[in-house]
Amino acid sequence: MKLFLLLALAAASSAFAQYDGPGVESCRAYALKELRRDGGKAKDAVIERDRNLFIERYTRRVGTQFVSSVLSGNASIVYPEAPSAELSFVCLLADDQRPVFFTWLPRQDTSALAQCTRDESLRAKPRDCLEMLQQIAESELGQIYAVRFQEANERGETAVATYRKANDEWRQYRDAECQRQGDAGADRQLACIVDLTRRRAWDMR
Repeated sequence: MKLFLLLALAAASSAFAQYDGPGVESCRAYALKELRRDGGKAKDAVIERDRNLFIERYTRRVGTQFVSSVLSGNASIVYPEAPSAELSFVCLLADDQRPVFFTWLPRQDTSALAQCTRDESLRAKPRDCLEMLQQIAESELGQIYAVRFQEANERGETAVATYRKANDEWRQYRDAECQRQGDAGADRQLACIVDLTRRRAWDMR
C-alpha cells in the first residue's frame, strides 16, 4: 500500500514531459512478461505513443528500490481471438532499461473499435466482437438505469418523468451522433454506440 501511495503521488506530479525513449519498450516487455508469468493468455502488450504518454524524472527511493523515473500513459493487453483490454498504466524504472514495477489502472475512454482490431484474427471482421461489446454495455447500462429509476420513483412522479425524458433525449443524441459517424462505415457506427453507451453508464454510476 505504501508503494502504491508513493506511486500515485508521483503520477500526480506536474513535472511531466512527453517521452518516446527506450523506457517505453522496456516497460512494455516487462508488463508482457508479468502477464505471462503465471500462464496468462495475453498475446501482447501495447503502449500507446500518444499525448498521454509521459515520464517524470523521479530520482528517489521507493522503500529500498531506487527509482529514476515514472512512466505513465495508456496501453492495452491483446488477447488471441478476443477483445483487448484497454487500460492505463504506471511503470517505475531504475533507469530507462530497467523497469522495477508495473501496474495496470482503469481507463474511462476505452475504444470499442480498438478492442476489436488489436488482434489480427478480429481485425478483418470486427462485427461479431463489436456486437458482443454492445450487448455487455447495454446490459450494464440497463442495470444502472434500474437503480436510478428506483431512486427517482422514491422522489415522485415528477422525478420519474424527468428521468425518463433525460434518458430518451440521451438515446436520441447517441443514435444521431453514431449515425453521423456511420458515414465512415457500419463498424464505426456500432463502435460509436458501444463507446457512448459505456460513457453514459460511467457518468451515471
